[in-house]
Amino acid sequence: MVTLDSLAVTVLAEDTVCYETPYLGQHGISLYLTAMRDGRITNVLFDVAQHPEPLLANMEMLGIDPSSVDAVVLSHCHYDHTQGLASVVKAIGKNDLPVIGHRDLFRPHFISNPSLRCIGVPAKDGPDEIREAGGVFFPVTGPFEITPGLVTSGEVVRKTEYEGVGMALKTLVDGEVVTDEVLDDLSLYASVGDKGLVVLTGCSHAGIVNITRQGRDHTGLNAVEAVIGGFHLIEASDEKIRKTAEGLAELKIKRLHAGHCTGFKAQMELARVFGERFAPMRTGDRYEI
Repeated sequence: MVTLDSLAVTVLAEDTVCYETPYLGQHGISLYLTAMRDGRITNVLFDVAQHPEPLLANMEMLGIDPSSVDAVVLSHCHYDHTQGLASVVKAIGKNDLPVIGHRDLFRPHFISNPSLRCIGVPAKDGPDEIREAGGVFFPVTGPFEITPGLVTSGEVVRKTEYEGVGMALKTLVDGEVVTDEVLDDLSLYASVGDKGLVVLTGCSHAGIVNITRQGRDHTGLNAVEAVIGGFHLIEASDEKIRKTAEGLAELKIKRLHAGHCTGFKAQMELARVFGERFAPMRTGDRYEI
């Protein structure tokens, strides 16, 4: 099996910041991945949160040149992962920059409680705007290799009975309103040397246990070194939080970093179950594997 020699993950945007740091927080998530294999580095921007100005300001403070980005991956359509995408692609300043996302990323996506509100990709960040900024959209459904050892999950099969989207989301099919199951929810799987599997998520609408299990099946790696991202348990019941923590514990994950939409109660439960193997994710954090 082809694996990466190393992987570094820097949190460019997150809902919180570390104590006594200059970084700017925002509701959303953006991760900068540096994947090394055979002396070659591939830098991937995973999501762009919702405000490009603080995102780019954090990159400058962290010493990360936007032009170093080789590809952008979008976890799903929600505005707090995609808003400002065209501006970020323009700041990267490349021609034909790969922008990878689910083929249905730009569908109508909305909620109606308490009133109608679009929460999908903003119109200003649509396919035409991405192309004008220098990007090329890659519409995918199955796993998609970015570099050997780093692949998107593709659509995640929903198997657990206790996990779910976590929101009352809707879309349109042939003019009819239907429940949106967020099938565009993509994660990243990295195979790193003798460490094993690293899972990176945006919001885990497919369920973080489902996502991690599928990662093991897809890569053939039983050892899970780290799971990093948002788990969307912020409005979950105590029972769902408990079962999710138990499901993750069964996978014997060595490191767990959860933030954004995970929620404080879920973070507390994960800290109780995983002990020192758990740490909340914060803007400016860097994880080296």
